[in-house]
Amino acid sequence: MSRPARYAKGLAKREEILTTALSVIARTGYGRTSVRELAAAVGLSQAGLLHYFASKEELFAEILLKRDQVDHDRSEPEAGSEIAALASIVRHNTQVPGLVQLYARFSVEATEAGHPAHDAFVTRYDEIRTLLADEIVARQEAGALPPALDATKIANLLIAASDGLQTQWLLDGDVDMADHLDYLIDLLGLGTPAD
Repeated sequence: MSRPARYAKGLAKREEILTTALSVIARTGYGRTSVRELAAAVGLSQAGLLHYFASKEELFAEILLKRDQVDHDRSEPEAGSEIAALASIVRHNTQVPGLVQLYARFSVEATEAGHPAHDAFVTRYDEIRTLLADEIVARQEAGALPPALDATKIANLLIAASDGLQTQWLLDGDVDMADHLDYLIDLLGLGTPAD
């Protein structure tokens, strides 16, 4: 087998692992999902699965990146704006508590510079902050929002509210995180403008 064919096969298997892991963790939760269980779900041994990732931590960091990609792809067409996409993702998160738990744990653990997910989280927050702030600036330039608003600070507050509401929801399932985030978005005048 040629090197490009093996490389493509390895990438396909890695993608299968990540996609399957999303489903397993969403269903059973991060705390109750083992590498052995993920390996069995894709027909590999634990060692075989870890052949595709440097460590268990890297595996779970990659699962989170895959989650972000899937969430973005799912929410982008329906939402029409990054702010609406954020709200859509928060609504969807009520259906995947295991992934929310994984995200919450890794977001804290990744604050350590040596953590395998550190750079991914720094990049993730930068990208989301930029997307949200760019939309706010565009609305300001269109006259839909007051020009005095600090777009970057508002973006940071939306991210903080989203993450904080997820934590509250994990602790108390009666907290309606989507409703609270929608309320904040409307309070700030950031609801999706009418077409």
